[in-house]
Amino acid sequence: MSSSAKGLAGRYAGALYALAEEAGKVDAVVADMTGLAELVSGNDEMKTLVGSPAISWTVQTKAITAILEKAGAEALTVQFAGTVASNGRLHALTRIITAFLAEHARRRGQVSAEVISAIELDDARRARVEAAVAKLAGSDKLSLSMHVDPSLIGGLVVRIGSRMIDTSVKTKLNRLETAMKGIA
Repeated sequence: MSSSAKGLAGRYAGALYALAEEAGKVDAVVADMTGLAELVSGNDEMKTLVGSPAISWTVQTKAITAILEKAGAEALTVQFAGTVASNGRLHALTRIITAFLAEHARRRGQVSAEVISAIELDDARRARVEAAVAKLAGSDKLSLSMHVDPSLIGGLVVRIGSRMIDTSVKTKLNRLETAMKGIA
């Protein structure tokens, strides 16, 4: 594991990656983890199942394994998610998935980056942003995720590894407000 993927999520992700490599199932587990991340982020019931401390570990374990089995997930993925749930760590599932996918990208030589914009970018702007981020990252193997956060008002926030470039109007206004308080 890379030093950036530390802590609980990093340990679980590293263990899963090692098991997937040993079993020759890395691509299948990557597909399962990507699908599971999309399911959790796009479904309020899944968010509740994963994040609620009111749901017992036993119920979480049964539910997550049943969902993954029904979805046709790899046995290793089902077993792993069940273990995470039975250890009372299902609340960390999205962080584990993020760390796992980041490790996979790193091992393939990809640089992962995140772009947050105030509005949805059209295809032309998206292509220009991707080219600029690839140039900043110094790699043509770029794994880029794009999100929208209207509170930024305008501009972009770009994260490449541990580097962050924030050109949002929100941040500029916050800096101006801080500077004005210093004058008064």
